[in-house]
Amino acid sequence: MEIKSVGVIGAGQMGNGIAHVLALADYDVLLNDISQDALNAAISTIEANLSRQASRRKITEEAVSGALKRIRTTLNLPDLGQTDLVIEAATERETVKQAIFEDLQPHLQPHTILTSNTSSISITRLASRTDRPEKFMGFHFMNPVPVMQLVELIRGIATDEETFSACKTVVDKLGKTAASAEDFPAFIVNRILMPMINEAVYTLYEGVGSVQSIDQSMKLGANHPMGPLELADFIGLDTCLAIMNVLHDGLADTKYRPCPLLTKYVEAGWLGRKTQRGFYDYRGDVPVPTR
Repeated sequence: MEIKSVGVIGAGQMGNGIAHVLALADYDVLLNDISQDALNAAISTIEANLSRQASRRKITEEAVSGALKRIRTTLNLPDLGQTDLVIEAATERETVKQAIFEDLQPHLQPHTILTSNTSSISITRLASRTDRPEKFMGFHFMNPVPVMQLVELIRGIATDEETFSACKTVVDKLGKTAASAEDFPAFIVNRILMPMINEAVYTLYEGVGSVQSIDQSMKLGANHPMGPLELADFIGLDTCLAIMNVLHDGLADTKYRPCPLLTKYVEAGWLGRKTQRGFYDYRGDVPVPTR
């Protein structure tokens, strides 16, 4: 099947980035959120990011105006039922995602493909709560979406080949690279990345190094563009904790136990950049380590 229209659920950092790249690739995009303020902020962010790309001569001004015209917004979830492909990019909580798919299901066209941008949750389990497990799969973009080239495509146990091929075609049209991952907790990228971040938090928790020394060591000693604690703040500490809990629960291995310090930061509401405090304090001109 040919996909022409895409519904994106969630207008946050991931959702607006997904809408951005889809519209730039000539897809008609319907962006949904429960908050009008979130939708307004998303459109402003997309416009600013497109303009930045144009100022750097990566895209033309015509591409900017064309992309913005192809994005519509709605507070009404059933409106997305008329699209060919739905990408859910809500918060990383399984109960929230299940509720979204259950509410949307009665309004879908027979051919509509359902996907989730989840970074860790079982695709097979999410699909089993819908009427179309064969047309359901994981569509995991990396953050920030306009910059990162990889998309993980995750089949559930029932996902058919036509659905996978249709989603692979979308990734190709976006100019990104697809990596096919099996449906195991956290898939490929986060199965490797999150334990590294969690170990960096343990290194801080045990007093082996400070925030600054840990990040500097990994940037200069392992040639990482961002230190693991800086990266955790960028991702969101609540998201990091949620993924570690999925790994720990799903694989039943103590090596995936979330560090108590990570849990404490989340309980304090220090979630990283989005709350202005995490392993760094972002409220001043320059980020300052909090430990």
